Amino acid sequence: MTQGRNEPASSERRSPSRRTVLATMGALPVLTATASTVGTSGAAAVTAAATAVIDPSAQRQTIRGFGGMTHTAWIGDLSAAQRDTAFGTGEGRLGFSVLRIPVPENQTDWSRDLATARRATELGATVIASPWNPPARMVETFVRGTQTDAKRLRHDMYGAYAQHLNDFNGFLRNNGVNLYGISVQNEPDYAHDWTWWTPAEMVRFLRENAGSIGTRVIAPESFQYRKNISDPILNDSAALANVDIIGAHLYGTQFADFPYPLFKQKGAGKELWMTEVYYPNSSDSADLWPQALDVAEHIHRAMVDAEFQAYIWWYIRRSYGPMREDGRISKRGAGMAHFARFVRPGYVRIEATANPASNVYVSAYRGGRSTVVVVAVNKGTSAVSQRFTLANSTASSASSWLTDASRNVAPQGATGVSNGSFTATLPARSVTTFVAA
Repeated sequence: MTQGRNEPASSERRSPSRRTVLATMGALPVLTATASTVGTSGAAAVTAAATAVIDPSAQRQTIRGFGGMTHTAWIGDLSAAQRDTAFGTGEGRLGFSVLRIPVPENQTDWSRDLATARRATELGATVIASPWNPPARMVETFVRGTQTDAKRLRHDMYGAYAQHLNDFNGFLRNNGVNLYGISVQNEPDYAHDWTWWTPAEMVRFLRENAGSIGTRVIAPESFQYRKNISDPILNDSAALANVDIIGAHLYGTQFADFPYPLFKQKGAGKELWMTEVYYPNSSDSADLWPQALDVAEHIHRAMVDAEFQAYIWWYIRRSYGPMREDGRISKRGAGMAHFARFVRPGYVRIEATANPASNVYVSAYRGGRSTVVVVAVNKGTSAVSQRFTLANSTASSASSWLTDASRNVAPQGATGVSNGSFTATLPARSVTTFVAA
């Protein structure tokens, strides 16, 4: 993504950008949403749902975290208070555990995002980095279709570029930030304003040069999770050996395209991350309700259907992002916090009945030996009486937090668990997180 084309600072509420249109086209039709409060009784009808069975022994992917990006050069840095809101885990915090930063092409700019990266690290977050362009001396222009000034990395500069990435990694390490991973290129297949890479060029760099990079290597970060960009990496054993994380963006990606069978077949020992998205658009306020529920469903599908291990938003602080410009958590941010605050790095997604009722989405995660986190999204217009059964569980209670039209991740107290089961009312148009122990 680039600010200049997609996100003009003064006009983000104008007509949607091409990316916004893609994102809208890629989503499934918006379902009518509703949610009720946990345990609430009242005149509104309550629909009974099938039991959501959760099996802690059926383990899926290990979660690395949820987070967002800071890009000081384009929108300014987070303030000290905003950093704590983003990466803190207490009440009123987002609970982010991943920060993504850019790799500036000029070394003189490498300290721009350092303050936020340091604070995120102090609060326990993982930091990754993505470049938009190599240093200018390494780039050549070429004709690509109708674009006469397209940019690409010169083939004789592949080694120098790997060293550039290594040097950035070393700079951060020497300044108190250990990068978890560094990308080869942000969106190599959507690069009208930055540097293009073909799949063959990406494979060549990975085969011949990426092995010298001193941290985990992320590739290819296709803007739309296009498998024709990542398939060649998975199908080339030498390139794959030098990749640690298959990274993808989800702009306009249809839910039907979330699963990745080839990764399941050939990605053993590798990680699968969603490294950038905003959803469903960048034109509406992040507090628009019930549209903000779309974010919670999107994360659910990214975890359950795509089996991503990380989910990273675009700008952390933006009118359409998880944090408003005034530093307060938005409704979209509350939806993210239902996952980020409670599903911590190292937790493992476990099997759960994903769709126990129409418009209800359930995912579950295990932390340590006994903690089970359940996130339930009710996009329907009626409250749902939802029974949860935790297989072979010794949990005695489940604490819960709720977001609906009037509340943001509000504590709801504890519900008793008997023989591994409990029942709760999911308010219409709501997100509820349960923590059973």
